[in-house]
Amino acid sequence: MRTITHFIEGKDYIAEGERLADVFAPNTGKVQAHVTLATVETVNHAVEVAQKAQREWAATNPQRRARVMFEFKRLVEQDKDRLAQLLSSEHGKVLSDAQGDIQRGLEVIEFACGIPHAQKGEYTDSAGPGIDVYSMRQPLGVVAGITPFNFPAMIPMWMFGVAIACGNAFILKPSERDPSVPVELAKLMLQAGLPKGVLNVVHGDKVAVDALLDHQEVKAASFVGSSDIANYVYERGARAGKRIQAMGGAKNHGIVMPDADLDQVVADLVGAAYGSAGERCMALPVVVPVGEGTAEKLIDKLIPAIKAIKVSHSEDKSAHYGPVVTATHKSRIEEYIELAISEGANLIYDGRTSQIPEHTNGYFIGPTLFDNVTADMRSYQEEIFGPVLQIVRATDFNHAVSLASDHQYGNGVAIYTRNGHAAREFAQRVNVGMVGINVPIPVPVAYHTFGGWKRSAFGDTNQHGMEGVKFWTKVKTVTQRWPDGSDTNDNAFVIPTME
Repeated sequence: MRTITHFIEGKDYIAEGERLADVFAPNTGKVQAHVTLATVETVNHAVEVAQKAQREWAATNPQRRARVMFEFKRLVEQDKDRLAQLLSSEHGKVLSDAQGDIQRGLEVIEFACGIPHAQKGEYTDSAGPGIDVYSMRQPLGVVAGITPFNFPAMIPMWMFGVAIACGNAFILKPSERDPSVPVELAKLMLQAGLPKGVLNVVHGDKVAVDALLDHQEVKAASFVGSSDIANYVYERGARAGKRIQAMGGAKNHGIVMPDADLDQVVADLVGAAYGSAGERCMALPVVVPVGEGTAEKLIDKLIPAIKAIKVSHSEDKSAHYGPVVTATHKSRIEEYIELAISEGANLIYDGRTSQIPEHTNGYFIGPTLFDNVTADMRSYQEEIFGPVLQIVRATDFNHAVSLASDHQYGNGVAIYTRNGHAAREFAQRVNVGMVGINVPIPVPVAYHTFGGWKRSAFGDTNQHGMEGVKFWTKVKTVTQRWPDGSDTNDNAFVIPTME
């Protein structure tokens, strides 16, 4: 039985007396490894190491920092198959999905390769008599990332790529459910030329999270996870004087107008609602057909498409998706299915009986479809985070807009239509942070930014892109004047007035 340890100062690290947690194989339900859970002392040690390493790294010019990012990208691409296999074995994603997880993270690394340009400040010549004003973006120091189980490669790279390129030292606290890939990424960063101690991986649970949020030398923290924990992280980190971005849950809606191409809608829904077993904050678990006729036509096309979905173990190349991450999470999804039934939703397709031969103890749930879900149902109001699609029928366009706008979550939303005016009106009015027009999962490209609204995000700065550079740096503005040697003090500085 292997033990996954912390990675601090460029080497494996485990402290005496640390607790261990099980890492399961979702395909079989068996324990495949143990992971160490950090004590407060381990977190403090990681911060101390990072502090020492950060000073020299911050003094390294941006072009040299970018070269480390270029080499890291090359190494990850070279090692992508092995990383995807490891990711799949702990998470349960099919291999193609695991490859996508890695690729989307690498796209942010590509953005970070342009840090010499992205970190430039501003300059004003002759802002006053002989006075110039300029600004510079400087790193914060030691910063942290607390990442979820559902994207163990992408989200860590979203965070540490930009943060480290800006000159910070980074402490990553990945999910203890699938912790191996983050460690492997840190080792590849070291191989790419990153100095020891600039990127450290500390495994753990609430003890480690609280230690990072409370430590006075951790200047900022980024979090992705459930909304309740995101709110907790935001409040605790803010009380400690930290800069915090905390991304929470989602209940993304897909609005289907009567003029939509339903074949395209169904093809997109199969991937957006059921891909990765629905374990995505940008999944599309709610579809909102506008008008009864649209709903009936959509259901007629959806049912055969859902029946064609293949659920299998994660290494089956013909599978559309694999198991969910743990037995606990599987039970939680099944409880939500039972809740929806008790609330009066119409269960059209039940995935709870899905069995995979030779993997009967794996955490598999087949695709599930509900119709006649209403806004007052708790199963609609809360995030299920599984392969469950709910149909909420809208009477008209305004009703559809209000469903997405009034929901407690505001991460992503999509509209399917051929009508440009309706699409533009929807994008303007809907109270959601990321909008797709005939795009089911509107995750922005890496040089734009990612972030939701309402209970989907706490804090005022988004992930990656220039918003990421802004989050991981502080602006210093310099007003300078050079004396001209005058004996009369004619050039004495005077605060400008309106006279």
